[in-house]
Amino acid sequence: MRKINYITSSIIIALSLSTVGCTQSNSNTNHSWFNMDRRTAGTMVDDQAITIKANLAIVQNKEVWKNSHISTLSYNNSLLIVGQTKTQNNKYELEKLLEPIAEIGNIYNQVTVETPISLKTRAKDTWITTQVKTKLIASREVGINRVKAITENGTVYLMGMLTAEEESNVTDIVRRISGVNKVVTVFERSAKN
Repeated sequence: MRKINYITSSIIIALSLSTVGCTQSNSNTNHSWFNMDRRTAGTMVDDQAITIKANLAIVQNKEVWKNSHISTLSYNNSLLIVGQTKTQNNKYELEKLLEPIAEIGNIYNQVTVETPISLKTRAKDTWITTQVKTKLIASREVGINRVKAITENGTVYLMGMLTAEEESNVTDIVRRISGVNKVVTVFERSAKN
């Protein structure tokens, strides 16, 4: 147990240090759109810690891990869990595993009760997520750090802190990507640019 705690602490410290340069930029340079993030540096670190702690908690529960395919995404202290698990009890157990993580404000459990998807489908989902990120970078309408995306079985889940206009633009861009069956948003509304 001590070894896992040491590893977790080391990962969190490393991620914290790598995030220091990703703070909000107020410059008017052409590349400032890329770095704009409405979260504080502390919240970005918390989000990374939430993801690491959530993944470790899931892996450590052998029953849930063995019978599930779960992916996690965290933004602004909210945690999204997606994937499949074989029983309703496993789905319930997932939330119980994650509740003790102090940094989590909200848990959005989008896990379905069914047989986990194939590796081929997971590869397609990874490709869709790559396209989503590429399109959002190319659009320049929303800073890429304002939106996080994950795809599960053809459904794209988006998290972020956006204005109403940005939310509309992002959703429209993602819906047009080949292979996207559905778009689910977990956005917080922001009044500022």
